[in-house]
Amino acid sequence: MKISDILEKRRLSVSFEIFPPKQDSAFDAVLGCTEELAAWEPDFISVTYGAGGGTSANTAKIAAHIQQIGVTPLAHLTCLSSTRDEVRRIIDDLASRGIENILALRGDRPKDPSFVPPGDFGHASDLVGEILSRGDFCVGGACYPEGHPESGHKDRDLDNLKFKVDAGCSFLTTQMFFDNNMLYSFLYRAQAKGINVPVLAGIMPVTNAAQVKRMVELSNAYLPPKILSLVDRFGDSPEAMKQAGIAYATEQIIDLVTNGVRGIHIYAMNKSDVVTHIMRNISEIVKEAR
Repeated sequence: MKISDILEKRRLSVSFEIFPPKQDSAFDAVLGCTEELAAWEPDFISVTYGAGGGTSANTAKIAAHIQQIGVTPLAHLTCLSSTRDEVRRIIDDLASRGIENILALRGDRPKDPSFVPPGDFGHASDLVGEILSRGDFCVGGACYPEGHPESGHKDRDLDNLKFKVDAGCSFLTTQMFFDNNMLYSFLYRAQAKGINVPVLAGIMPVTNAAQVKRMVELSNAYLPPKILSLVDRFGDSPEAMKQAGIAYATEQIIDLVTNGVRGIHIYAMNKSDVVTHIMRNISEIVKEAR
């Protein structure tokens, strides 16, 4: 089923995100994780695309498995480091597996300074058009409530986002954020720009202290004092930090649902137990809001 059709029927969608394993030996464990997540009847489960395509072969396989167990899959696809022919092969492979939903992403710039991207795709909006030209897909895109890390101005960032939506994106999923006011401000500004597609709120449960360092490195997300206090107080106690992170994510989600956000997208990080704790906390809230 197309995610655009699901979102049209739902007052609130709930979805999860996993990533392919770096080692083939962990492949079965990831499939097991998808089955545990499926028990919560999510509207879809998305599968990320390896940096530089490193684990891209498994993205399609996992997405196909998700479909086989009765859940709608969303396959991520990045384009910056790929040629047009490579991208077309991947799109056609997804189509052959019956996968109808693709998240179009530019992808991170390679860390190797000597690497020169092929140049066929400079922006995610270029990829959106390519995907739609090759089949009857539902295409989603990413957005950054606090601005893209490479963008110098939030208004310019929104102009680029509007261009991506106009290219054919049916919905948007946000990068992680930890202050809901950042999202509310973003939604107001996006609507003023004429961006009217559903925006799904990306929630990252902070369950260990090491995650905080990675978040600072990888995203533009503001870390509120409350998060920093949790890490300072419980960071050396793994189980306490995990419980505190689950509680924080739960509070975030309840506030978002209360304020009418269209979708909750939980970055599961292949930890089905964390998602299970959160879903138990919000199960009746989700049931009422859907």
